[in-house]
Amino acid sequence: MKKLFSVSFEEVVSVENLCSAWQEFIRGKRKKKDVQEFILHLGDEIASLHSDLMSGEYVHGGYRYFRMNDPKPRDIHKASVRDRLLHHAIHRKLYPFFANNFIFDSFSCQNNKGLHRVIKRFEKFSRKISRNSTRTCWILKCDIRKFFASIDHYILTNILRGRILDSRLFNLLEQVIRSFEICHNKGIPLGNLTSQLFANIYMNEFDQFVKHNLHIKYYIRYADDFVLMSNNRFELLDCLPKITTFLSRQLDLSLHPNKIFIKTLASGVDFLGWVHFPYHRVLRTKTKIRMKRLLGRCQSNHAVESYLGMLTHGDAYRLSSELKNLCWLFAQNDQ
Repeated sequence: MKKLFSVSFEEVVSVENLCSAWQEFIRGKRKKKDVQEFILHLGDEIASLHSDLMSGEYVHGGYRYFRMNDPKPRDIHKASVRDRLLHHAIHRKLYPFFANNFIFDSFSCQNNKGLHRVIKRFEKFSRKISRNSTRTCWILKCDIRKFFASIDHYILTNILRGRILDSRLFNLLEQVIRSFEICHNKGIPLGNLTSQLFANIYMNEFDQFVKHNLHIKYYIRYADDFVLMSNNRFELLDCLPKITTFLSRQLDLSLHPNKIFIKTLASGVDFLGWVHFPYHRVLRTKTKIRMKRLLGRCQSNHAVESYLGMLTHGDAYRLSSELKNLCWLFAQNDQ
């Protein structure tokens, strides 16, 4: 039996929760013009938002569109400060409940479940399956096509309807979801904090299917990328059509046809920016090229140091040395 979310609408939209959400929202954003304008009348803005929510007069506003490369081009839709504050207030209350219902090996946009943690988990699984490289480790790697743009509003709200007790809270969540669409009843914006939570709630249906219906022990998902691991290639081949059918029928999603492969770990498996081998991992060639191109444009010590931190999680001594030399050059230019 599914657990139900029992926190009330009043608790989610309370002044206390909105104020706590503001403290989280403001981190790193104080220099933004729209945030500074909101701060000028902060008390009134929070009181007005609370009043509109309680009276039922709240209406979610529109979005400002822009494009960024992270690393590939992405369409970002940014809500107003007022609406983003509400997103944080919703996330503060809903995330702890839903996170407890996610499988352990679901990663991305969760506390203490970032990129480095999932890479370590991948390494642990591969060693178990291969018995420290004495057996063949097969990996089925898949990617969901246009994931955020393909999330179906009707399916998502039905999932939430089965978990949210308070009808007013459900109606508020539905309004946030329906405030944006790529096409009719499809898509959630990359710019919303709530979108990250909704995406994990949506894909949790698939996670549960893999674990409880397919009975795959070694499965990892990071956002819309996932791997199934086994010492039996035919087990993975048998899973693929079942995965495709479930995603299509239950979630109206499809796999990217050019990003499906079954390979041995020994041949090198490209997953989350690294090519993984039994005893080491190397940075993907495209990532190296992109890194050097970005550094050539920004010439920032901060950017170099960020990349150096990332490279400590793989075998990249030569590339790290090149970046340290760039750090030295940038420092000389600043003198």
